[in-house]
Amino acid sequence: EGPSEWHKAYPIAQGNRQSPIDIDSARAVYDPSLQPLVISYESCTSLSISNTGHSVMVEFEDTDDRTAISGGPFQNPFRLKQFHFHWGTTHSQGSEHTIDGKPFPSELHLVHWNARKYATFGEAAAAPDGLAVVGVFLEIGKEHVSMNRLTDALYMVKFKGTKAQFRGFNPKCLLPMSLDYWTYLGSLTTPPLNESVTWIVLKEPIRISVKQLEKFRMLLFTGEEDQRIQMANNFRPPQPLKGRIVRASFKA
Repeated sequence: EGPSEWHKAYPIAQGNRQSPIDIDSARAVYDPSLQPLVISYESCTSLSISNTGHSVMVEFEDTDDRTAISGGPFQNPFRLKQFHFHWGTTHSQGSEHTIDGKPFPSELHLVHWNARKYATFGEAAAAPDGLAVVGVFLEIGKEHVSMNRLTDALYMVKFKGTKAQFRGFNPKCLLPMSLDYWTYLGSLTTPPLNESVTWIVLKEPIRISVKQLEKFRMLLFTGEEDQRIQMANNFRPPQPLKGRIVRASFKA
């Protein structure tokens, strides 16, 4: 089942641009040509929240560019399709990316696609320049007030395969103040592991309370009929860099 077995069904798991990675901050290359990231999440086009059996996901209406990112390393705007989280059983692990070998308790992924170039999300997800994922680290601190609407909805999707309406949520509230970022070419971190993602990993984490994180840990990997297995440690460990360069939008 686990990440160490994925290569049997998905040989790309051993490919040259797999994610996540450990970001060695001293070796990241400052690139003055990188543009500031522009996040246009003005419209609250969220539709639903669901338990995918691997994570909890909030999906968005993506028929136009109202909820999109641009700038950064991108030529085109990328539309927000969904966001989801990864977390651990304890605070000492949970994120997929690590910084200088250090994991965070959780990581948020905002998944966008290149709708100028590709007709559907599926087509974009198979193309080397099809997806853009913004990674945001979560650390333990004071309560994140805007996150409450989300953590309060988690009880509705406790079991695998469950889904509930979740409208009018603006994910802009989940972003840190600073949009300084690292960027590199990588992949999806769950099967099919397509090497289709330009990663934008934000340097500044956001904070949530222990109580809020505990609500994520109450979710289950399993359906209502199955024996209950707590959803946690749903992260893939860092993959080999294989010569890739990580660029930074900021001077170290």
